[in-house]
Amino acid sequence: MNFPRSSGILLHPTSLPGPFGIGDLGPPAYAFADFLVASGQSLWQVLPLGPTGYGDSPYACYSAFAGNTLLISPEKLVEDKLLVQEDLTGTATGPQECVDFEAVHEFKDSILCKAFARFTQNADSRLRTAFEEFRRRNLSWLDDYALFRALKDAHGGVAWNEWDASYVRREPAALASAAEKLSDQIEAQKFYQFLFFRQWFALKAYCNERGIKFVGDIPIFVAQDSADVWTNSDQFKLNKNGTPIVVAGVPPDYFSATGQLWGNPLYNWDHMLADGFKWWIRRVESTLKVVDIVRVDHFRGFAACWEIPGGDKTAERGRWVKAPGKELFAAIRAALGELPIIAEDLGVITPDVVALRDGFGFPGMRILQFAFGGDTKNIDLPHNYERNVVAYTGTHDNDTTVGWFSSVPGEGSTRTAEQIERERTFCLNYLNTTGEEIHWDFIRGVMASVANTAVVPLQDLLGRGTEARMNLPNSTEGNWSWRFNPEALTADIPARLKGLTELYGRVIGTAS
Repeated sequence: MNFPRSSGILLHPTSLPGPFGIGDLGPPAYAFADFLVASGQSLWQVLPLGPTGYGDSPYACYSAFAGNTLLISPEKLVEDKLLVQEDLTGTATGPQECVDFEAVHEFKDSILCKAFARFTQNADSRLRTAFEEFRRRNLSWLDDYALFRALKDAHGGVAWNEWDASYVRREPAALASAAEKLSDQIEAQKFYQFLFFRQWFALKAYCNERGIKFVGDIPIFVAQDSADVWTNSDQFKLNKNGTPIVVAGVPPDYFSATGQLWGNPLYNWDHMLADGFKWWIRRVESTLKVVDIVRVDHFRGFAACWEIPGGDKTAERGRWVKAPGKELFAAIRAALGELPIIAEDLGVITPDVVALRDGFGFPGMRILQFAFGGDTKNIDLPHNYERNVVAYTGTHDNDTTVGWFSSVPGEGSTRTAEQIERERTFCLNYLNTTGEEIHWDFIRGVMASVANTAVVPLQDLLGRGTEARMNLPNSTEGNWSWRFNPEALTADIPARLKGLTELYGRVIGTAS
């Protein structure tokens, strides 16, 4: 579908400022929404909002349906009388611009436990009614997820395929016994999900009322250690012991000379096709309640997946295996209607991927940072954009614009010094700039383009360097932890951004 001409900012909620060691859904989130309004923006793009597992990556969640409880605002819990101010002592503050996930987990787990205890002892009747309604509406995934998390804790946090065999095989008698034994822990997990979605939908309503839509993210794959794979093992290519036969990734590319080994189990597409893609329909329907527009990550995997043998250490020995993307999206559209989907069509794009994307009218993505590595026919150059695309200065996987412009060859880099200099020279000539404010040059480039949608990571708006990078693909340390200092969002930025937004016709007004 074609989106109206608009623009927005990419910022995951964990990157918001605040006193609790990690961004959350409290006052700073509402302040950021106000900033978007003041700067004429109509989109707030976030990364996946699920409960993070290994490496704290939002692309490796324990569930495709649940929410990340690290985002629950302690201040909002005080407002709901589930905490008192004294409960917030010992806050996991840490460095202002870096999340200490270990400390944050410890602090948030502690206060959520206190909130649950206070709820069970003396809950407001309206809150209890709301919780019961939440449980009823989310029955399709909530019970399985809560049991999964309780069993995971009971097994010391190890992956589900390493649990007692009766749980791995999901024997009904064993699950019933566990549900009875772990009933308190299961109820707590359900309550934590209630709190997350209560706070999320309050923030979403605040944004929607002010003309701001959320752009969310559906990773094509789910984590091996997740409630999704544990409860739907027949939907994935697994060995009898629950380990993946083949895993996901991408071949060598711009980001890595050895490719990217993601490790996610791959779908049993034959089985999914046979049951009418019921799991996928539920997943997309659930996500479209949480956000307004969905960016489907690794869209090319719906035409063909890069299958890597389960025991390999790199992605180099993979092979392309076809996927029934046409049948999948036809089934989802038949069930849910017109789909507000953005296709993340980066990487090796073949004619079948283009046909799948265009056949459903999904806008693809253009990354200005990728524009200068070739000639004037490069599709990422603004003069080659089509209207039905989403133009970015960079994504969460890129270096920041300032970092990219200042880069030098280093370990893991796929660019030589000569290539870097050639791209930099091309960039300066194309944008007609000296590069003194290269981030604003990039912002102007995507804003001025014919692309219906333009999105700028907040790091680029602030002119931050590589130290503010969100993720380095194919690495497992130091990612996802960046936060912005509110003092960096100086008073002149909203006016300057709004000026460009108005100049290039991207202000779409307030929603009715």
